Amino acid sequence: MGTPGEGLGRCSHALIRGVPESLASGEGAGAGLPALDLAKAQREHGVLGGKLRQRLGLQLLELPPEESLPLGPLLGDTAVIQGDTALITRPWSPSRRPEVDGVRKALQDLGLRIVEMGDENATLDGTDVLFTGREFFVGLSKWTNHRGAEIVADTFRDFAVSTVPVSSPAHLRGLCGMGGPRTVVAGSSDAAQKAVRAMAVLTDHPYASLTLPDDAAADCIFLRPGMPGVPPFLLHRGGGDLPNSQEALQKLSDVTLVPVSCSELEKAGAGLSSLCLVLSTRPHS
Repeated sequence: MGTPGEGLGRCSHALIRGVPESLASGEGAGAGLPALDLAKAQREHGVLGGKLRQRLGLQLLELPPEESLPLGPLLGDTAVIQGDTALITRPWSPSRRPEVDGVRKALQDLGLRIVEMGDENATLDGTDVLFTGREFFVGLSKWTNHRGAEIVADTFRDFAVSTVPVSSPAHLRGLCGMGGPRTVVAGSSDAAQKAVRAMAVLTDHPYASLTLPDDAAADCIFLRPGMPGVPPFLLHRGGGDLPNSQEALQKLSDVTLVPVSCSELEKAGAGLSSLCLVLSTRPHS
């Protein structure tokens, strides 16, 4: 099957969803989330979109904000994409399940093969799924259960799928991510380190590891641009966010670091992996 990271293919498109006014109210967003500065959150989101389009050279597709979906910008929870297949998830929170509809249509319009989760006993948030390029790890968390992980395995049969207990309120991607094709980055918390140790036991493929002071800094996005000869990028928290982790990130010398801030959006539970869906293939038009 080649070398680790081969499956982290060249990217061509990114999908985001605008920030609605309803996100500014903790009550509107539900789950007792704190109120946030709407203008700042929208600026952060706009900068993220600009970097995806201009710095990373991706074709950016932006769904409009929907006031009935205050957490709609966290669309990374709504689908798991690999190659030309998109698994539409079944988020743990019933109030978030309508978020998948607009994402499903956008991915259909891009020509991806859509797989639905038909089991009402399954829950799956997309940010509990880490794809290394060679295999999938699915976090068993408050948000994702065993049946959801089984559906990931059924959908992506060409890859090994292993489950990792998540012993914190976070999603798996809030604890660890890929800092390169062969490098796992993880936060320094007990929960993050337990997850990485579990992954090391479960995998047959060796990965280097890098520990960052902040768990949230490990929620980064490694991607290969579609332009030949251009080195891979790592989209990561920066721009004043998580300063203690910036020096450690400089050790990732094989990637071009692209910092972006989401400190205000983080108040609504957002991490980088939840704010965009990146397509690792060129869909059929």
